[in-house]
Amino acid sequence: QVQLVESGGGLVQAGGSLRLSCAASGRTFSNYAVAWFRQAPGKERELVATMTWNGGMTNYADSVKGRFTISRDNAKNTVYLEMNSLKPEDTAVYYCAADLYYSDYGANYDYWGQGTQVTVSS
Repeated sequence: QVQLVESGGGLVQAGGSLRLSCAASGRTFSNYAVAWFRQAPGKERELVATMTWNGGMTNYADSVKGRFTISRDNAKNTVYLEMNSLKPEDTAVYYCAADLYYSDYGANYDYWGQGTQVTVSS
């Protein structure tokens, strides 16, 4: 079992920045691929970014490329999502996920956090 707890969400003006954190506990976190997903009201959950267990490969949704950066610190069992140049359409609940196998599909992730709200005002 892996437990994930997100933090760092909040209200920010358009053009601003936030850094989300996802603290993991349980099994050896460094063995797990990680990802950030988000879900806006009335919309389906969508991929934001993914990263392999060693950070060697990442993938981003087109809508966040060049603005968001996923990173991890395995010594601290923490995953980060640095979000810059935020737009109102980035408003959503952001979820951290982990799985032994790297994937861009949320259905393939076994472990999820509770989510953190990000609201971007115009």
